Amino acid sequence: MKKEWWQEKVAYQIYPKSFLDTKGNGIGDLRGIIGKLDYLKGLGIDIIWISPCFLSPLADQGYDIADYYKIDPRFGTNEDMDELISEAKKRDMYILLDLVVNHCSDEHEWFKKAVADPKGHYANYFHFEEGVDGHAPNNWRSYFGGSVWEKVEGTENTYYLHLFHKKQPDLNWENPEVREEIYKMINWWLDKGIAGFRIDAILNLKKVFPLQGYNFPADREDGMASCRNMIYAAKGIGEFLGEMRDRCFKPHHAFTVGEVFNETEEQIPEFIGENGYFSSMFDFRAHSSAHSEIGWFDAETVSPNMYRDCCFLTQKLVNPVGFISTIIENHDESRGVNFYIPKEDLSEKAKKFLATMQMLQRGLPFIYQGQEIGMENIVLENISTVDDISTIDEYALCLEEGFSEKEALAIVNRFTRDNARTPMQWSDDENAGFTKGKPWLPVNPNYTRINVASQERDEDSVLSYYKKLCALRKNPEYKETIVYGDFIPFMPEEDRLMAFYRKGEKTILVLGNYRKEEREIELPSEVKKVILSNAEPCLSGKKIQLSGYEATILEL
Repeated sequence: MKKEWWQEKVAYQIYPKSFLDTKGNGIGDLRGIIGKLDYLKGLGIDIIWISPCFLSPLADQGYDIADYYKIDPRFGTNEDMDELISEAKKRDMYILLDLVVNHCSDEHEWFKKAVADPKGHYANYFHFEEGVDGHAPNNWRSYFGGSVWEKVEGTENTYYLHLFHKKQPDLNWENPEVREEIYKMINWWLDKGIAGFRIDAILNLKKVFPLQGYNFPADREDGMASCRNMIYAAKGIGEFLGEMRDRCFKPHHAFTVGEVFNETEEQIPEFIGENGYFSSMFDFRAHSSAHSEIGWFDAETVSPNMYRDCCFLTQKLVNPVGFISTIIENHDESRGVNFYIPKEDLSEKAKKFLATMQMLQRGLPFIYQGQEIGMENIVLENISTVDDISTIDEYALCLEEGFSEKEALAIVNRFTRDNARTPMQWSDDENAGFTKGKPWLPVNPNYTRINVASQERDEDSVLSYYKKLCALRKNPEYKETIVYGDFIPFMPEEDRLMAFYRKGEKTILVLGNYRKEEREIELPSEVKKVILSNAEPCLSGKKIQLSGYEATILEL
């Protein structure tokens, strides 16, 4: 496999609205990111992915873009972005932007012109259809609930397609003119010096036609079906993705990571192979294993064995082909420590365990802001405090299903995207040091206990441990093995044990006791060295006594 510039790096995702506010208006900004570059460098970060900061009405927190060329004034200016790119380069760091091109905002000039004349030139930039027998053109349900079709104001029977929020009309990728506009924009940003993109909701680009009357079997009593069905029914997305790669990414040697869900084994080489559409893609297998099309109330709890088995399967399928990007959380997920560690087991030691399991797998690790200090889910006391549009929809669905308000709130507490979007906890000062104003989303009350400032002073903190893991990946003695070495499961049938080899120039064994109870493990050979551990390893010859949630990395 050809080695690429990004494979030995560690990446970090910033949700700018919640990272650091320098203006006192309760909203994070680009100058806040610039001010924390040295913090990130000290953590061991090389690549920074910034969630959308373009001009937007923020109906879906920036994933509804009104102008792809302009930074939203709430986040700063285009000059601030130029400075961020420049300051990152001084530190040998790379900036990724979020590429959101399945849809734009209904406040984008293209859409304004389209609805002004639904039969005109710009109408072909989107998907407009006539209704059928007084109803929407088909029975698809949007990702955020309700129909994917919204009637165009001022018309009797004309609708536009939006797989997400009604303020996020889908772009018509079948139109070559749309694609040319997108490629022009991508190359404009790459020419400015960004290193690449995280690519949002990319499998939705290709639609099935004719849209009018293309119904799927209903999966709820509302008579609608999830629009995810379209992803499996649509054919030919590779034409779009291959063209985008060849026209934009390849000439710039850009790094790209795709938000790819539910891919088949056969598709993996197409997405991230030697000539894949993207450099890498995220591993959502463990998170998706809990998903239910019926609703959050029907979702499973991811057990320790499920998490381990999902990670191992991804490694098996991906490693012969390319590099996966590993995550335990992002802006669309609950906090990983709450999702993958049983509630009764949550502790600093367990958080370090999970960090070890992610960072030692083969692939490019993405750390989400706050993950490095073990930030946790917030407890929602009332639905009125919720910002996330998907949470509001799922709460209403729970009530329709007969759950009480208290039960519905408990259900959405597990999955709300607000869990990961609460402000970054920098200190135990007011508002966690995030803002001197009123934060746009409530700060997690546990900020007095979990924050960067206190953990930077503590050599045994979660933050200090993440620094050690990042440093280990770059240690010349082990880098070749950890980054490029084979991933081989060890004792994969053992209940609540997550253990694997990394084999290359050296043989490394990563042992993780995924439970509170101690256990003894027979080692395959003598231990040369304990490389890193979140405990005091208890070794005796070829045996090791693992304490609860111990994660120990051994050289054999």
